[in-house]
Amino acid sequence: MNLILSADKNWGIGKDNKLLVRIPADMKQFRRKTKEKTVIMGRKTLESLPGGQPLENRTNIILTRDKNYRVKGAAAVHTMDELKQELEGTDSDQVYVIGGASIYEQLLPYCNVAYVTKIDYTYEADRYFPDLDASPEWEVTDRSPEQTYFDLEYEYIRYERKS
Repeated sequence: MNLILSADKNWGIGKDNKLLVRIPADMKQFRRKTKEKTVIMGRKTLESLPGGQPLENRTNIILTRDKNYRVKGAAAVHTMDELKQELEGTDSDQVYVIGGASIYEQLLPYCNVAYVTKIDYTYEADRYFPDLDASPEWEVTDRSPEQTYFDLEYEYIRYERKS
């Protein structure tokens, strides 16, 4: 499976159930990478999307503890076993974990690639992603040239789990 996220210098990923910043080119990259793929997210992440609706042109899976949670256009699963059943027959390269923090934490051990938009700025955050740069299990395998959005600098970094 893959992870996709944007993080600040301290690996902050969100505050008050919102992204720290919206960079149009990053949103475009997210759409390009996940279109026609399977995305896994938590309930709060789904509810933070426009209209609280599943993403178009993707298979949406919501991982939630709420056994009664239902949403049109998405599958709701409640355990790792249910998630594995839902993903049965799906190529793991076609699956992207898109948040939030607790979903990333639960699924990180099952992921082999992480696409990170690393923002050269520190925001006030209340949700964080583990520091892959400090992890001996992960290595940088690709890095874009530095990008700029107004006065904000960022780059796209691909991490892979070491064999």
